[in-house]
Amino acid sequence: MTDKEYFNLALASMHSGSWFGWKTHDDEGNKIPNKDRMQYKYIKVIKEGATMPSQADINAKIQEIKDAEQAAIDKKASGKQKLKDLGLDDDEINALMGV
Repeated sequence: MTDKEYFNLALASMHSGSWFGWKTHDDEGNKIPNKDRMQYKYIKVIKEGATMPSQADINAKIQEIKDAEQAAIDKKASGKQKLKDLGLDDDEINALMGV
């Protein structure tokens, strides 16, 4: 997953529904190119009652998502190793895991 994808996922998890969008123009009225919009400074709150999370909160959420992904990878590897320790071969393990 790219940094931008993690950023979007973290933002989406901060409030329910579509609560944010991206500014199309900076504070001086200059058009922001699409490729540059996905930055903290260009987030705009579009849902009434939603609040803008701090950049630190977003970074913490990104790290939480990355940690959860890594934990899932680690558990899968650990599970495979435990099956090998029980005597299963790679083909049997893959068959059990649906690979």
